[in-house]
Amino acid sequence: MNLHPPEEHQLLVFWVSLLVLVATARLFGRIVQRFGQPAVVGELGAGVVLGPSILGRIAPDVTDWLFPADDVQTAMLFTVGWIGVLFLLVSTGYETDLGLLRRLGFAATAVSTGSLLVPLLTGIGLGLIMPALFMGDDSDGLVFGLFMGAALSISSLPVIAKILSEMGLVRRNFGQLTLAAGMANDVVGWILLGVIAGIASAGGVEIGATVTTLAGVAAFFALAFTLGQRALDRALRAARANGAATSAVATVVIAVLAAGSITQWLGVEAVLGAFVVGILLGRSRFRDDKTIHGLETLTNTFFAPVFFATAGLRVDLGLLSDPTVLAWTLAVIAVASLSKFFGALFGARIARLANREAFALGVGLNARGALEIVIATVGLSLGVLNETSYTVVVVMALATSIMAPPLLRATLRGWSGNSDEQKRLEREEMLASNVLVKNRRVLVPSSGGLNSVMAAQVVELAWPSDAGVTVLHVANNGETADLAVMSNLFSDRDLQISTTTGKVADAILAESRLGYGAIVLGADGEDGDSYLLSPLVDELIARSTIPVVVIRRGSIVDTRLPWAFGRALVGVAGTTSSRASQEIAFNLSANLGTELVLAHVVNQSRHVDGVTGSAASVGVGRPRRPGAVQTGTSVLRRGDPSALGRRLLDDAIDRSGRHGARSISTVERHDAVGPALVDLAAVHSTDLVVLGAHRRAMSDEFFLGHTVEEVLTRSAETVVIVVLPTDGTEGST
Repeated sequence: MNLHPPEEHQLLVFWVSLLVLVATARLFGRIVQRFGQPAVVGELGAGVVLGPSILGRIAPDVTDWLFPADDVQTAMLFTVGWIGVLFLLVSTGYETDLGLLRRLGFAATAVSTGSLLVPLLTGIGLGLIMPALFMGDDSDGLVFGLFMGAALSISSLPVIAKILSEMGLVRRNFGQLTLAAGMANDVVGWILLGVIAGIASAGGVEIGATVTTLAGVAAFFALAFTLGQRALDRALRAARANGAATSAVATVVIAVLAAGSITQWLGVEAVLGAFVVGILLGRSRFRDDKTIHGLETLTNTFFAPVFFATAGLRVDLGLLSDPTVLAWTLAVIAVASLSKFFGALFGARIARLANREAFALGVGLNARGALEIVIATVGLSLGVLNETSYTVVVVMALATSIMAPPLLRATLRGWSGNSDEQKRLEREEMLASNVLVKNRRVLVPSSGGLNSVMAAQVVELAWPSDAGVTVLHVANNGETADLAVMSNLFSDRDLQISTTTGKVADAILAESRLGYGAIVLGADGEDGDSYLLSPLVDELIARSTIPVVVIRRGSIVDTRLPWAFGRALVGVAGTTSSRASQEIAFNLSANLGTELVLAHVVNQSRHVDGVTGSAASVGVGRPRRPGAVQTGTSVLRRGDPSALGRRLLDDAIDRSGRHGARSISTVERHDAVGPALVDLAAVHSTDLVVLGAHRRAMSDEFFLGHTVEEVLTRSAETVVIVVLPTDGTEGST
């Protein structure tokens, strides 16, 4: 092995040039963002300013010192940029939802096809007639034409997503359709780029080499989405089980390098492998968003700015002083913009979309942005493009990215969706703001008994339909469990039934670390004299790092299935756990018709004008108590000193209405919250009480508060307890 490390001076120049590139790119990126442009425009502009276009003309000695014509120096700097490209494509793949294309059906297919095919064909035609002045040394007319077609066909999903996000349009029907078409453009475009790169590496269009490249790409995709997905899932599962964030990061990095090496070996670019790994990560149920977001942060703050700035260094705007180059640059911009616009418009009209929506699709998909720079860089490294054509493609990417935001804002100004779309958006907004009830996977431990069946029913009624469920049975000594009822309850969900062995609590907690949103399980409280609920449930509450929802089956519950709770009591307080318990109650009411009574208790023994409280859903239908005054949908006692309590109840009533739940509210004054809730449950003849609590440390034990203990001890109703795993100072609800 003959290794030659860089010299001291080369290292000094490398660190200084890296510092200048990152600082300038970040500064320019922030400046252009203030004008509504994506940061990539400023980062590219930083490279243009530092390169031969401006600084190279004003102070050529400075440019020559910072970016010398030295192979070692160039390799070090551009290697950092290529690492940025790999992780940028991982992030793009991670945000790519292949299922979205299927869900949007014919409209997505029509728009995707039109916005891809028309620019591809026009780009090939344009490339075939462009002068040899624009062709790289290792290219011929056909390869150059194919490359221009690929360059014009791809949209920049990150830029499109940013524009839609800033305008609040991501979850609109139009926004989803735009993203779906952009995803399709990216997937097909990167495959096409990989094939063209293979052809270029072979020195031209050779049938044998082309067939080999296509076969290699097809085999890579087939293996990646089968064996590769399983291997990645296992590695991510092991990383979650270990609980080490570094293991997850190492898994992602190794997967990216492995896939990139394979695609590079196949004769296509490593960026295709990184893009596929990003898709696989997004499809894995063991993914950790924090890991990906951490990599995205590092990429967006360091690696990507270095890449785009170095890409800008290669741009020489002085070449545009040549009338021929300028004319062809304007032609490329016009053909790229018009072909993408009319291609998307044509597909939208076939799908019978409204004119305004069709125009917006054409404008939005025209943004090339970051990915176009990657394509241009690949073309330059392969010898398909030269410095002149590289400059043309980069200028086209900048121009289309700058045009897209203002044109899209103008097209969509004052436009709103139909009523169904607005209802869907409101539901998604509520779900996103929820504390507990989200679309994350739920773990339901079960031995097949009535307690776990009741827990399963609560999950089915309270969690959104796209939240997956894992039913876990811990079998020891040859035990078996009949889980048929559980399977029937979750028949319309992504359901996994898993059986394992070992200590029950350890097995459940080990599984819970694999990416679940909550543990939901049943209990009957028969061991209440020695334990709060049972030895198993108490241990899970004490040790779990995720929320635990316990359904304590009441003594007045009918054994027939399914259970339908008629009235429920929910205490309302200003705690996170109270809000989490309300989410379950609201969804039960919306899906079962359960009548809710939202109760806020002013603890007179602790505060004169202060408030403590709890959230429990209580059924209505009984006459109002004497002395209560109905105000809108809220029942308030005369002389109530608690403005905070009224605000909490008003907020809870508003959210219950948006969930489609039926509820009234009441403020009660009592010396203790627990007895007040027990009394309210009796007064309203409820069959369900919903409580929230934060786990608090008490020496070697945990404590959920006197309210929870009082209700569990004295209530005959079924009780739902939501325990959040924080050792905070908040009281139970």
